[in-house]
Amino acid sequence: MTNETQTWLITGASSGLGLALAEAALAAGEHVVGTARRAARFDELKARYGGRLLAIEHDVRDTAGADAVVQRALEVFGRVDVLVNNAGAGQVGAAEEVTDAALRTMLEQHLFGPAAYVRAVLPHLRERRTGAIVQMSSQGGRLSFPAVGSYSAGKFALEGWSEALAGEVAPFGIRVLIVEPSRFRTAFNATDVLNTVQQSSIYDETIGAVRANMAEADGIQEGDPARAAQVIRDMLNTPDAPLRLPLGAEAVRNLTRVYRGALDDVEKWAAASESADFPGMQPAVRAF
Repeated sequence: MTNETQTWLITGASSGLGLALAEAALAAGEHVVGTARRAARFDELKARYGGRLLAIEHDVRDTAGADAVVQRALEVFGRVDVLVNNAGAGQVGAAEEVTDAALRTMLEQHLFGPAAYVRAVLPHLRERRTGAIVQMSSQGGRLSFPAVGSYSAGKFALEGWSEALAGEVAPFGIRVLIVEPSRFRTAFNATDVLNTVQQSSIYDETIGAVRANMAEADGIQEGDPARAAQVIRDMLNTPDAPLRLPLGAEAVRNLTRVYRGALDDVEKWAAASESADFPGMQPAVRAF
């Protein structure tokens, strides 16, 4: 990021971490293009920041509409420096409870929507040979547990897609940052925001405690959205920033445990895994 006035395009910018990032950018004198399903949710920000905020009504599941949002951003501000794919929502339900439609909604919000925005903005970023793409994932994009499989499915997919993207666009001076938050004090866990699929009593013993914990977390989450926004901004100005950024102490603890456990498993079963190759073969030469 340079010292010039930056333009941020943030999906789902009217609430949660998207709103925190929008407020941080506007407070710093930068421009923000914010999307939300209801543009009226930006009225208070618009009153404070006027023309530096461009509010656009758009549902990220409408992938065909991403091009128009990017074009409008370029018409008004002439540039996009940072794309933040933030829009999305949680979903609670066992695999057997989640319908095709409910699973597809998670994938539309967390993979197909972000992918459409990336495709729309990349020609502009490539031409300028600079810019950043921030993919708001979750600690649930690297670990999963009962009742959140459909949510994690979208976030796991986003992370795999984004890891490949990072290597593809790096030669053009474009950075990718995958952010993996734990619980932050947003409306994510609110009863009118968190999706809960039709419950079956069969799974009460298996996931009942998770259902309750997800709902009970509303309003007492340990993460501070304003501090999170500043950490993300700092990372975009850090030359050796990682591809993945766990955000919040719980994310650090959980992902450390998951990574160490996965490495232990690879090492423990390495001989069995390696025995599947033809004997005496030389190590493969790959392009990555």
